[in-house]
Amino acid sequence: MSSETKSGYITIIGRPNVGKSTLLNHCLDMKLSITSRKPQTTRHQLLGILTRGTSQFMFLDTPGINAGRKRSGNSIERYMNRQALSTLNDVDVILFLVEGTGWRDGDASVLKHLSRTDVPVICVLTKIDRVRNKSQLLPLIDQLSKKSKFQAIVPVAALRNEGLDMLLDAIEDELEAGPHLFSADEVTDRSTSFLVGEMIREQVVRQLGAELPHRSTVLVERIEEAEERTTIFASICIERDSQKRIVIGKGGSRLKSIGESARHNIADFLGKNIDLRLHVRVRSGWTESRKSLAELGYR
Repeated sequence: MSSETKSGYITIIGRPNVGKSTLLNHCLDMKLSITSRKPQTTRHQLLGILTRGTSQFMFLDTPGINAGRKRSGNSIERYMNRQALSTLNDVDVILFLVEGTGWRDGDASVLKHLSRTDVPVICVLTKIDRVRNKSQLLPLIDQLSKKSKFQAIVPVAALRNEGLDMLLDAIEDELEAGPHLFSADEVTDRSTSFLVGEMIREQVVRQLGAELPHRSTVLVERIEEAEERTTIFASICIERDSQKRIVIGKGGSRLKSIGESARHNIADFLGKNIDLRLHVRVRSGWTESRKSLAELGYR
């Protein structure tokens, strides 16, 4: 076995809700990227680092690419598309995710962007546990092989950890020899404040996904460290007063539920006792304003 080290950046690309964040979390064997059933839960690039033997994989989780939203849509939608597409020429490997249940128009839109890069592309068939008859995957794999010259087509069921070793092997084959850029115990370059904000926003999306449109975000205002517990002050920012009532709920019940679930996840992640102080604030038109987006961390 060669002792030569390898490393490289791998971007995870696909239409909304195709399983990008779930794939990252299971490759890392830890919950780093937030997930929900609501499309476009991911809004930022998120670096996840996996060191396996002599190879270091630096994954970039990206927002889902929305067809036709490059010039249309509001500022936050354009921001998310830029976050995803900006990675295509600055990485060593691209993972193009397509659901194993079948090809869709949104996949075709993403593939058009991939045709403009010379970076090696591995096609990953996700959620194959939803395909009852696995022989149905063969026509899809044949169809995909005719659409582009992929380095490999790898079926996975991330929730069951199926196919992940095969996928990592396929990625490793494409990595160049080079030094590791992070220590073996590092999993991301993101700050604690960012990760805490995302864990709170995950609960907002999960608990209010059917009631609240893409008009909410979370701002972590400060974190106070003490010997016995860490106190986190954060605001859930929405655009209208009517949305404020939805987030707070009757007698504050919804805000309390969001806070309890987020606090539990944050405590598990940080390994500390957490006191989470949540507030709800109205920031009118923040999704349309570049200044407000920048102030809220969308740079």
